[in-house]
Amino acid sequence: MLENKIPPPVITLLFAVLMWGVSLITPSLTFSSTLRLPLSLLIVALGSFFCVAGVVSFKKAATTVNPLKPETASSLVNSGIYRISRNPMYVGFALFLLSWGVYLSSPWTIFVIVGFVFYMNKYQIIPEERALTTIFGAEFTAYLSQVRRWL
Repeated sequence: MLENKIPPPVITLLFAVLMWGVSLITPSLTFSSTLRLPLSLLIVALGSFFCVAGVVSFKKAATTVNPLKPETASSLVNSGIYRISRNPMYVGFALFLLSWGVYLSSPWTIFVIVGFVFYMNKYQIIPEERALTTIFGAEFTAYLSQVRRWL
């Protein structure tokens, strides 16, 4: 029912709100803002790199970036950042959440990030992989065995 229904940026935002809620009701770490903010920004920059590199690779291949309609993919992208991760944009979103957790100084938010990964695997990535296997067959199956889903 939830498969490929909610745009991943919206899912990320919902999990970020959940992290904020968790941070309000759980103990936080005493973490200097002079370290917390730069570390958060560094992680955001890394997440942005993964997201932008994924979009650029899709645009170069002239295929869809829309994760809600994987069946419209016109080419299999397995170069660039896609040699490191099959889902670099989702890695980027997870890094955004990690950055938010660092900023909130709440170690309990890591459980929310684990929930995000679980959700993305079950309701976004596995349905995408099914569609791509149907479209690209053995070529995609070979790619699955060569590159990890996340990192």
